[in-house]
Amino acid sequence: MTLFATVGLSQAGDGREAGWQAMQQALDQAGRAPVAFAWLVISHLDPVQQVVAGATELLGDIPMIGFSSSATLTASGRNRRSVAVALLCGEDLKGRSNFWPDFVQDSRACTQNMLNSLQPDEALGESLLVVSDGINGDVSYLCKSLSGRQIPLAGCLSGGELWRGHTYQVGGRHSGSGGLAAAVLGKEVSFGVGAAHGWQTVGAFARLTRVQGPWVRTLDGRQANETYARLFGFTPRDWAYPPLNDLVRLYPLGLQENGETIVRSPLRMEADGSLRMNAVLPEGKLVDVMIGTQQGCLDAARRAASQALSALGAAVPRLAVILVDAAWGQLLELQPGVEVHAVRQVLGEDVPILGGYTYGQIARFYPGGPVLQLNQHIIVLLFGSKEK
Repeated sequence: MTLFATVGLSQAGDGREAGWQAMQQALDQAGRAPVAFAWLVISHLDPVQQVVAGATELLGDIPMIGFSSSATLTASGRNRRSVAVALLCGEDLKGRSNFWPDFVQDSRACTQNMLNSLQPDEALGESLLVVSDGINGDVSYLCKSLSGRQIPLAGCLSGGELWRGHTYQVGGRHSGSGGLAAAVLGKEVSFGVGAAHGWQTVGAFARLTRVQGPWVRTLDGRQANETYARLFGFTPRDWAYPPLNDLVRLYPLGLQENGETIVRSPLRMEADGSLRMNAVLPEGKLVDVMIGTQQGCLDAARRAASQALSALGAAVPRLAVILVDAAWGQLLELQPGVEVHAVRQVLGEDVPILGGYTYGQIARFYPGGPVLQLNQHIIVLLFGSKEK
């Protein structure tokens, strides 16, 4: 089977028009080739339902998955207020997708409904893509439910802007906030995943002395904002209000588990001085505050691309989807899109790229291995063609 990919981009002011233009651009590049699957990344500033309506007007019932983001990423770099589409084209490629709206209300039932509906089958060589709400919902249960399977898997927690209080997911012709989108691709497509991050511990240890659900209330018996003020300056009140309450994602918490550092990123610092997370942290554990560097992130982007290329084996890479943590967008603000160019240094200039910023990443890195919820990482997901 001959597989190839195209990417379309639009910055039209009207949501429906942006979806239509991006899809038309990608379809024009596809020519007469049969389109089998679509990825859609939508600016959080665009009305998602209108964008999806414009895109599906041209795409029809072709399987599609997508998410909201603070910016889209393509081979040209970072694009604000934009819609980007990637199409996988191939005669024998098969896929299916859908959207379930109640992930936040009942993550367990929603996850089971997704699995019962799509029925991903490792025996058939299928792979699974997932996009969940980036702020609320039990992503740990989603990962746990998928960990007992052999099926290749990757995805993300959708992004956007926290002050809006919503992130958006797209599955097929449906979309919404607080839901779960998923898609299954057939064995005709090879699948390679790589991940890395550019953060390191600084030796500033603190104990999680009070945790309530997704909120870290106190570190070493003090409000979290007091700890950040002591480590990085400013006053505790400064850390509880803009702009520092959003920039706190640049300083995640590292937990030691089985000799490895698990990174957990705050979504924001609340007005009461607590950290709002999208993963529950174990009370009583010792954590280390971490910092990132631009060079560390660029090196991580190249490592992730190399890992994905190695995982792809002998298959030829046809499309790269890069799922980048929102903290990277903040850290690399003065050099937008440099993470894309770092990936291209490894993959070359001919592999189309689509991506966006997320509030977390999801991946399995080897058959039968655990499905991990990641923070602060870049995931490079390669779709490959099996012909030599």
